[in-house]
Amino acid sequence: MEANMTYHTPVLLTESIDGLDIRPGGVYVDVTFGGGGHSREIMRRLNNGGRLYAFDQDEDAYEHYKYQVEDECFDEVRFTFVRSNFRYLKNFLRYYRESQADGILADLGVSSHHFDESRRGFSFRFDGPLDMRMNQCAGKTAADIVNTYDERQLSDILYLYGELKQSRRLAAAIVQARRQKPLETIQDLRTVVEPFCGRDREKKDMAKVFQALRIEVNQEMDALREMLQQATEMLRPGGRLSIITYHSLEDRIVKNLMKTGNCEGHEDKDFFGRVSTPFRLINSRVITPSAEELERNPRSRSAKLRIAERI
Repeated sequence: MEANMTYHTPVLLTESIDGLDIRPGGVYVDVTFGGGGHSREIMRRLNNGGRLYAFDQDEDAYEHYKYQVEDECFDEVRFTFVRSNFRYLKNFLRYYRESQADGILADLGVSSHHFDESRRGFSFRFDGPLDMRMNQCAGKTAADIVNTYDERQLSDILYLYGELKQSRRLAAAIVQARRQKPLETIQDLRTVVEPFCGRDREKKDMAKVFQALRIEVNQEMDALREMLQQATEMLRPGGRLSIITYHSLEDRIVKNLMKTGNCEGHEDKDFFGRVSTPFRLINSRVITPSAEELERNPRSRSAKLRIAERI
């Protein structure tokens, strides 16, 4: 457990797992293994007939899992680690001959391990390469984006994914700076961005820039929509969906799906004006971390948990 806590402290652990209403002999999916904290708790609640499939595309997460394979919680009979993006949820469940699942959990936050590893490029607290890829074997890096996207593309990303009011000015500054030399490190980007950050909001504004680039690098919104749509199809009636979000963009998508059955929030009403949806909300209001959890883990302060049951 000590290694797990060092890698990443699971957020809303009890609340999110309780929300799954676990059947000991059921089939469950943790689409964001990370440090394994949520998976470990699910495994503790399963009997010998239960199954858990855990997804993670990050090589570091897989290496961390391998250090825990001797833990009786992660026995190979009941537990399967899937080294893939959760956008392929349906394909892999069918590959393992699972037609439906009793519960699906997602903790959409970036692992604290990622923020603490300068080589991954997720945090502006250190210097290092502008990478930000969850899967380091595929796709564009953050450096590729800031050095090749045109000014309008950069502005759109910063506005849509970072909700930055100064997105146009920031994009123009990035384009101007890269004409002098490519932006290859965290410090290179910080130097360009810092003049646009208010002194009282410097950390928040910088975090929004890094969030926007990370979302674009990993195509997080597209992957989330695909996973949620597949989760809707793969959950059996009575199955639970337990999702932890950390910013308004992903939370809006999750809320829309649970309330209307689609990620856009389009309401399909019946003859009597009732919204037709495949889910029943378990918590009408989001669940947030307790004061005790916030004290233990300040990074959980923006976490929101939503739970719904497949009708």
